[in-house]
Amino acid sequence: MPGVLLVDAASLYFRAFHGVPESMTAPDGMPVNAIRGFLDMTATLITRRRPVGYVACLDLDWRPAFRVALVPSYKAHRVAPAGGETVPDLLVPQIPVLLEVLAALGLAIAGAAGFEADDVIATLAARDQGGPYEVVSGDRDLLALARSGVDVLYVGRGVAKLEVFGPAEVEKKYGVAAYHYADFAVLRGDPSDGLPGVAGVGEKTAAALVSRFGSVEQIVAAAEAGIDGFPSGAQAKVLAARDYLAAAVQVVRGRVDAGVAEVDPALPVEPADPERLVTLSDRYGLDGSINRVLAALH
Repeated sequence: MPGVLLVDAASLYFRAFHGVPESMTAPDGMPVNAIRGFLDMTATLITRRRPVGYVACLDLDWRPAFRVALVPSYKAHRVAPAGGETVPDLLVPQIPVLLEVLAALGLAIAGAAGFEADDVIATLAARDQGGPYEVVSGDRDLLALARSGVDVLYVGRGVAKLEVFGPAEVEKKYGVAAYHYADFAVLRGDPSDGLPGVAGVGEKTAAALVSRFGSVEQIVAAAEAGIDGFPSGAQAKVLAARDYLAAAVQVVRGRVDAGVAEVDPALPVEPADPERLVTLSDRYGLDGSINRVLAALH
């Protein structure tokens, strides 16, 4: 059944920026590799998945204060010297242009002040309006959203080689139920987000603990109660990390209460602003990519 694509926009435009040559420029010399790459990925996704809707979900706060308060190391390695996120200089001016193009095309955009795209996606999926949903991201944390009516299209190898994860696929690959993926990730750790994990607990041990006991809260409770079933040494490691675990699990779990405004995800029949689209296309040399999206929409 055709669904709605909930796209982790930053995940895709960063991937486009690093995957498409910077030699792709506008007539004035401004790089447009991220814009063209993102639009080409969008055309491919719409062509291959044939969705009924599309929402580009934004990081209006890439490092929310509530997460940093819980785990100060959260994404700390990505903070620029002057503050804010470290973003390649050549990517910065492309982002607002990309959003203008999406708006002119009539593709929906959603965000929430103080929240990341993960939270926007989780909130929209939890509303269960107009699904089923397909979540598009290169962030494995979103695998936790896989359930009946929600698949995750993982783009780690690009949109041409999508990995489709429903609950069964998550469990087969990681050995844990999708709804416990966040617990598994917290135990194992995630250096890309500045989450250290539990010292001495790797992927196999994390999966074994989740399979045996369930959530992080249940694992800690079992360790405190001295319940059998912990791999050798794992009980002491969990107890030593109980404060970290209590905080980190709240960081990794997507919020479903982000203040996302109501959005109409329906794919446009015609561009929302044809004149603006032509202006943007001419100014930035985007004819080919924009036409591919328009063709995919029809």
